[in-house]
Amino acid sequence: MMSRDQVEILCHDVPGVEAVTATTRHSFAKHTHEAFGIGFMYAGAQKSASGRGMVEAGAGNIITVNPREVHDGHPIGDNPRGWNMLYFDPALIARAATDLSDSATDQYEFTQPVMDSPDVRHCFGALFDAVTNGTMQSAKLRRDEMLLLLLHHAMIAPGEPTPKSNTRTAVAHARVKRAKALLDDCPSNAHSLDDLANATGLSKFQTLRDFTRATGLTPHAYLIQRRIDLARTMIKAGEGLADIAHMVGFADQSHLNRHFVRAYGLTPGRYARAVRAN
Repeated sequence: MMSRDQVEILCHDVPGVEAVTATTRHSFAKHTHEAFGIGFMYAGAQKSASGRGMVEAGAGNIITVNPREVHDGHPIGDNPRGWNMLYFDPALIARAATDLSDSATDQYEFTQPVMDSPDVRHCFGALFDAVTNGTMQSAKLRRDEMLLLLLHHAMIAPGEPTPKSNTRTAVAHARVKRAKALLDDCPSNAHSLDDLANATGLSKFQTLRDFTRATGLTPHAYLIQRRIDLARTMIKAGEGLADIAHMVGFADQSHLNRHFVRAYGLTPGRYARAVRAN
């Protein structure tokens, strides 16, 4: 547990990303970062001078900073404020922005120093969790898709495409089917968004967008569901839960338990006892 006044850099295995969590009353002097920063204020409030004017942020807000943007930070009130932050190497953001726009571009930045967006909060929370709690093997697909969705909602993004003709829609669905087949055939593998984009012949963002439109689930959510489906089949066949978790692609049994309960409201153990009693 962190003390009342502490800034901590978290360990993880994602290149080009720094994860920070803080609970502090410290007043930060004017400074800059060489990275893009985006974070979630989970407690308290602060005011800061930024390259985009004086701003205030409180619990529930998203805060951002662009590379070499001069800013400071001071608590509002007597209590500490808390936030989780992710700092991204500019090259990583450049690659993602190119994918979002489907062309080379240098027109990308966080335009709002403070945001109150449910979409951005959701994407940031999922990405922060995937970075700090996952591994490159277990969470790469989740990290890839959440980074693209986060930037899509938080940065200036290209306008939504014009409605597709029936022919173009049919082509898009055919391409998505190739990505689905990749996940259906090998749900235990550690797939990446690059793998799916190679299968569809689309950019990573187009693949993510069209896959989600076609199935109602992001590729990562679809993959988790396929793993749970496979686990249910193996449970009915009498396999042990620890072995099942490993064979279907979860990091461990607790990882299987968490997703199983989230989907069905009961643990795999309770499910096993119920189906084996019949």
